[in-house]
Amino acid sequence: MSAVLLAPLVFMVSIALSSDQTSQAMDFSFLPREFHFENFVAVFGSDLPIGRFLVNSVVIVAFSCLGMVFSSAVVAYGFARLRAPGKNLLFVVLLSTMMIPAEVLLIPQFVIFRELGWINTLLPIIVPNFFANAYNVFLMRQFISRIPSDLHEAAMLDGLSHFGIFRRIVVPLMKPVLVAVAIFTFTFNWGYFFGPLIYINSEEKMPLALGVQVMSATSSGAQLPPWNLVMVGSLILILPMIAVYYFGQKYLYEAGLVSGSAGVK
Repeated sequence: MSAVLLAPLVFMVSIALSSDQTSQAMDFSFLPREFHFENFVAVFGSDLPIGRFLVNSVVIVAFSCLGMVFSSAVVAYGFARLRAPGKNLLFVVLLSTMMIPAEVLLIPQFVIFRELGWINTLLPIIVPNFFANAYNVFLMRQFISRIPSDLHEAAMLDGLSHFGIFRRIVVPLMKPVLVAVAIFTFTFNWGYFFGPLIYINSEEKMPLALGVQVMSATSSGAQLPPWNLVMVGSLILILPMIAVYYFGQKYLYEAGLVSGSAGVK
């Protein structure tokens, strides 16, 4: 089954290593028979600013991961440790937002961002990550709930505030789940296509996911896209996600996401 699922990736590599003549003739093979590694350099010299697309994607995922991890951790700590009337009701309301389809919010969000003057900028893609995510809050709350409350009570007796407890005790113990949320945020925003398609109009502000789609577009129906360069761009798009998951999978196990050990209290 894994070999079957890897077949499109192998075919993608074969096309990416093909020559321009093979690409124009659409004479591709499943296994590579040409090895034009210069395509990985030539893609940056094409008419489109691929390097700029790559930089935009890095900026998006860097700030998105920072905002999502910090905001989700702070909200999760509040729900897990703070005592407040109606806290459980608010948590249920937060979880219920997961049932709202993103398409329902598309027009209201677009109107808000337009009034703020954020259209054709990276802000509509980055800023929402600073307001947490219901699933990530739930995940972190369950992880914090498994931390012995004795540590919290001892720290309170020693005079630590909630911020001190969060920074000195909770955050170091939350490293696996923090990295897991960062991985989720990275993979989503690195390959995010729909949002940039709606909010971004100019090429110099497009992320790589949208730039690859622009590469495959042609001005006429008789013209063929440079499929070898398009596949090179696609490989550049997916390889970082594979690498991030490969090097971060141990944190997914420690957070209980892969083993299924994350209990619900």
